[in-house]
Amino acid sequence: MSSDPLLRYRRSAAQLHALAEVERTIRTTDTSGRRRYLRDFSEAFQSYRRVLISRDIEHRLLDANVILVGDYHALPASQLYTAGLLEILAATGRKVILGVEAIAARDQHILDEWQAGEIDTEELRSRVRFDADWGYAWQPFCDLLTRACGAQVQVFGLDCMPRHDMRSIRSRDRHAAAKITELRRAHPDAVLVVLFGESHLAPNHLPHLLRALHPRDRVLTVLQNVDSLYWLSAGEPEDLVEAVEVCDDVICVFSATPLEKYENYRLSIDRWKQQRAGRLDLAPSFYNLITSLLQFLRVDPYSTRRGETHAFMIDELPEVWSFANDEHFDRTVARRLNSQKDEVCRVVKARGSYFVADRNVIVAREYRMPWAAEMASRFVYQACRGMFPGDMSKEDSFFAGVLEFALAFLGSKILCPGRKLFPESEVFEPPDNGPEASRLMGHALGSDLYSAYVKGEVGKRWLRSLFFKDISKAGAARTLYQRIAQKVSSSHGVAANGKLNRSHES
Repeated sequence: MSSDPLLRYRRSAAQLHALAEVERTIRTTDTSGRRRYLRDFSEAFQSYRRVLISRDIEHRLLDANVILVGDYHALPASQLYTAGLLEILAATGRKVILGVEAIAARDQHILDEWQAGEIDTEELRSRVRFDADWGYAWQPFCDLLTRACGAQVQVFGLDCMPRHDMRSIRSRDRHAAAKITELRRAHPDAVLVVLFGESHLAPNHLPHLLRALHPRDRVLTVLQNVDSLYWLSAGEPEDLVEAVEVCDDVICVFSATPLEKYENYRLSIDRWKQQRAGRLDLAPSFYNLITSLLQFLRVDPYSTRRGETHAFMIDELPEVWSFANDEHFDRTVARRLNSQKDEVCRVVKARGSYFVADRNVIVAREYRMPWAAEMASRFVYQACRGMFPGDMSKEDSFFAGVLEFALAFLGSKILCPGRKLFPESEVFEPPDNGPEASRLMGHALGSDLYSAYVKGEVGKRWLRSLFFKDISKAGAARTLYQRIAQKVSSSHGVAANGKLNRSHES
């Protein structure tokens, strides 16, 4: 294991600040983290042996016949990763079985009716009392079931009551181990994937029971996004660590950041509180991203913009529109953003949120990292430098857009280090001076900015200055773009003259 403390700090500082605020909110509601059962998990995984690449992970998966996948129930990325894992295994031609904690074994007959096409997903949701008994977001789990069905993977419920009593949690482990034993006997040639809450996968919990019952089984534990391992991996030379090996039979994959995990848990808590009101307030999540990026850049939100005595940045936080359902969303956007509604609807439905700069509004249907971080970063850039003047030339407007994309990407990567950098292979030449060219050049430059910062080639003070640069004068945007590119650009496909490099196409 090789982990550089300075790299960890540079990659993690902003996220740690944002995370502290989220954890304070969670602790006021959820005090169960002090229980011995949960501490068994957090204390078990404090270091790793080595970094794994995709080929290593696939080899470990294909060698196992029981795969225990740790689920952070409130995090959609956990269920999304599991769906992808099922598809990878099914593509090899092996028979694959999925066991899930989210559905009680007593309701298997209902799940069987859905798998046979006799009932739809809404009836399944209602009859297994998913919202009342489980309580986490339905859509990510529904997507998992749908993708499992599409991959010809049969699904079985593994859990039992009572689900919300920590005193009975070890009894639920014993019950799950017994149900897994039944599945192994019924399907001896299948690979069994078990999606269960991460705390159940401490070495002395469910894995211990399974090894006692099935000493010959090749059991692999696949943890997801364990905090201590994530922070350690942030010091690796690689920009994104896909997974690490903890020991011979335990790996940890990274499908999300700690901030994304706990923001989604906080939203689940809010959802539970607001079920009667029928609404979900996403504003605190976006405000936390904004204030964390400001703190990273050392921008005082209570200061005034230069030359404007009473223009406090804290007073300019954007309005955040959240919506109870699709009908409410469609109706509100059509009424309030008439001329922009098509673009806003398209982006929100694809990415969860959209920053409408001229209205200073974030339209949010879901909290999806890293897009939420990018929208928050767009606001920060606007708040620092003010609105673009409306009478820019076509060229000035184009390069102003490139800079906005670059700094928005930079901010999102700082807040969400799990976002992928834009490699040279993704930078190609779209129509000249179009919005796609602006986006590609901006994302490429933002990737170089982040890489230069992590390597220590540029500092926070210089990055901060970019957010405040005045580009209102003719030619200023292109000049600033060229200066930044000359300072930080690698062979990323973007030339300092503002042209996209096509050399990789040859």
